[in-house]
Amino acid sequence: MDVTGTDINNSSLQRAVTIVALANVAYFGVEFAVALAIGSVSLFADSVDFLEDAAVNFLILLALGWSVRARARMGMALAAILLVPALATVWMAWQKFTVPIAPEPFALSLTGLGALVVNLSCAFLLARFRHHSGSMTKAAFLSARNDAIANVAIVGAGLVTAFLWISAWPDLIVGLGIAAMNVDAAHEVWTAARQEHREAA
Repeated sequence: MDVTGTDINNSSLQRAVTIVALANVAYFGVEFAVALAIGSVSLFADSVDFLEDAAVNFLILLALGWSVRARARMGMALAAILLVPALATVWMAWQKFTVPIAPEPFALSLTGLGALVVNLSCAFLLARFRHHSGSMTKAAFLSARNDAIANVAIVGAGLVTAFLWISAWPDLIVGLGIAAMNVDAAHEVWTAARQEHREAA
């Protein structure tokens, strides 16, 4: 029996999404533990984002065989999921405002660097599929891409805190920036999913 190009693409996408989901779950545990240990808003935001990314990728695996309309509905649900890290970050930032202690800068930068390696690897795996299966894979790719950008900022916040400004503010600013990026990604995915739903209807 011949295997179609679509079957091959779906098989490759399933493999890539599975790897990305497992990598996100694993690094969530690492980053969340460090965030709590050093009191970092940016690492907390990024760790919640890793957990959200894992959920997005597991949902993509679940919905790959669905109709275009059903996938579009799932895309809209994923847009809402993308807002979760933003809300969690605002809560953590509020807690930090009351006790503005700078996180340990080298642990902050090192953990952010590890997250950058994971997210760049995930973005590379997903890049070729970002236009496959519509808004769902777009959501996964945008998440990995935005996380890589955020990780560069986290490393920078740690270096600034270590060498220029011993303050909680670099970490807070980066954490709130991550929240803003998640809101923007959620808007992009929602728009794409709505368009798919209209076309399918």
